[in-house]
Amino acid sequence: MNRRQNVMEMVAADAATGAPRVVLREEWPTGWVMAEPRMVFLADGMRFIWESQRNGWNNFYLYDLRGGLIAPLTTSTTVDADTLVKVDERAGVLFYTARDGDNSLKLQLHRVGLDGKDDRRLTDPAFHHTVGGCIATLGSRPEQPALPGPCGISPDSRYFVDVSQTHDTPPATRLADGANGRTVAQIAKSDTTRFAALGLKKAELFTFTAADGRTTLRGVIQFPSTFDPAKPSPALVSVYGGPEFASHTARETFVVPSPLTEYGFLVVNLDSRAVPGYGKRALDALYQKLGQTEIDDMAAGVKALWNRPYFDRTRVGIFGTSYGGYTAVMELLRHPEVFAAASASSPATDWRNYDTVYTERFMWIPQENKEGYDAASAMTYAKGLKGRLLLYYGTADNNVHPANTLQLIKALQEAGKSFEVQVGPDHGHSSVNQERMMEFFIDVLKPGTRDGIRDQGLIPNP
Repeated sequence: MNRRQNVMEMVAADAATGAPRVVLREEWPTGWVMAEPRMVFLADGMRFIWESQRNGWNNFYLYDLRGGLIAPLTTSTTVDADTLVKVDERAGVLFYTARDGDNSLKLQLHRVGLDGKDDRRLTDPAFHHTVGGCIATLGSRPEQPALPGPCGISPDSRYFVDVSQTHDTPPATRLADGANGRTVAQIAKSDTTRFAALGLKKAELFTFTAADGRTTLRGVIQFPSTFDPAKPSPALVSVYGGPEFASHTARETFVVPSPLTEYGFLVVNLDSRAVPGYGKRALDALYQKLGQTEIDDMAAGVKALWNRPYFDRTRVGIFGTSYGGYTAVMELLRHPEVFAAASASSPATDWRNYDTVYTERFMWIPQENKEGYDAASAMTYAKGLKGRLLLYYGTADNNVHPANTLQLIKALQEAGKSFEVQVGPDHGHSSVNQERMMEFFIDVLKPGTRDGIRDQGLIPNP
């Protein structure tokens, strides 16, 4: 890969002479190429399945080390193929998942021939489906472990075990036909009797328009068991926000309410154009603009809730760790009209401080993108702090160095701003104690009187 990380070559070398040759080349001039594409060799050690976003969407291709491309296995130009599940060479088929449910959050199981023909969807697009992976994959991304879990497809590929669910429909498990997806037997379904008896509320999936005014994004809102739609409630946004990593975002797996709702908060998760499922060209909007596109998108998600009578727009907090800590502090600084408070743990406050292989993939180098680096720095906005801020860092953090938080502290002090700091002595890349964080949010956003909270035993008396 070149330093700019927009060109990648897969190279084979002669074991005896060391002479190299290029087997395939990936290029994406308007952004970056996938850093660790999945790659699975077939039994002959010469053919392999390769993951690529070359046409603007994630797809899989069959290659030969000797002769190049054999066949595209998936050819979508509207949805992303997602996970390699099983290769059955005897049957000549590949099982994979794709984001072609009735929304992009709902993964579907497909089978396709190793010649790229006869692609069949085997699952109901009204649900998100999980089928245990049967193969290890090289170059797996963090959300796709390299080691497989229990295999969800039978050795002869005649059957598969399918777990289906949505954000508000709990999981059910069935045995299905591996050729056509028809149900062979219902195995199990969730019992929600206790869920209902406790008065727990199901989450709601909602849509909103991104900051570009065009892209439809999604969010999830969770409610306390004591939720009263006639009473305005404060909200907390749980966030990560980094590109290509779907963490703390909208989802179609069953959402059990966060325990934080029981303090009297609505809890919200939001998509941005940084998450998977919107195609490679959507990610171009982030290129050289970290801390701008995704921050503006999530602020738009909160604004979409302003017209709900039970959503108190004046009492919204946000919290996260690592990129989530960065997102939290940037939302507070760049969108004070949206957020009243933030808890930022281990935040990368300036990308000039972070490791080059990650930062340059998305931002290129500071000398050629000064405007982008300045706009992405929390210190740029320190003078405009209006809300309440809780910062945390570990003194032994060797991922996001403490210098990040210390530089922000210095900028805020020089601007005469008031804020709070928690330190983890000898702690690495870590988060503020959750009880301390909730004490902060309860104090600032006041979901109930402080004495009333103590009376419930939720926080200790001093």
